[in-house]
Amino acid sequence: MAVRPGVRFAHESEAEFARILDFYGIRWEYEPRSFPLQWDAQGRVIESFSPDFYLPDLDLYVELTTLKQSLVTRKNRKLRRMRELYPEVRVKIFYGRDYRNLLAKYGLHPVRSR
Repeated sequence: MAVRPGVRFAHESEAEFARILDFYGIRWEYEPRSFPLQWDAQGRVIESFSPDFYLPDLDLYVELTTLKQSLVTRKNRKLRRMRELYPEVRVKIFYGRDYRNLLAKYGLHPVRSR
């Protein structure tokens, strides 16, 4: 599923998104950073959020959410918390319909959601 040596995507939709970025010459990094969201009483991170992509030329993180709705709700909660804690960080979430529209725009076929 890798489109770049050393990069192993968790889902085919991420690999497809990377191929679109590569085609248009958009530099990207895959899950380069985790943002701590919650800590325990000892200060250890117990919850974090790692957006799928970072586009350094745009200073933008991108999260693809092509999963089932129950997981999207959890991811939305994490994204809201991230925006509270890191308001300076730009992040865009692509929902399933956004992803399918993107593929349709480029004449590609959507992969199955997991």
